[in-house]
Amino acid sequence: QVQLVESGGGLVQAGGSLRLSCAASRRTVVRYAMGWFRQAPGKEREFVATISYSGGVTRYADSVKGRFTISRANAKDTVYLQMDSLKPEDTAVYYCNADEEFVATMRNTATYWGQGTQVTVSS
Repeated sequence: QVQLVESGGGLVQAGGSLRLSCAASRRTVVRYAMGWFRQAPGKEREFVATISYSGGVTRYADSVKGRFTISRANAKDTVYLQMDSLKPEDTAVYYCNADEEFVATMRNTATYWGQGTQVTVSS
């Protein structure tokens, strides 16, 4: 079993930046792809970004390309989401996930999920 714990959420003004972190409980996560989803009030959970276990492959939703950057530090069992040029429409609860299958982290079918961290962007 892998537990994922997100941190780094908060309140920020439009145009600002935040960096989210997701720490895993087990070293085996270094062999897993890890990703981020988000869910705004009244909306379905949507894909944001994902990264392969090696860090060599990344994918982003069109809505965040050029503004968000996903990275990982396997020595720390942690994945990061750097969010720049934030917009009010980025307001959501952000969830981290992990799976041995890369595509699962993009399709809302990942095996492991964190509890989420709230990001609020004011206009």
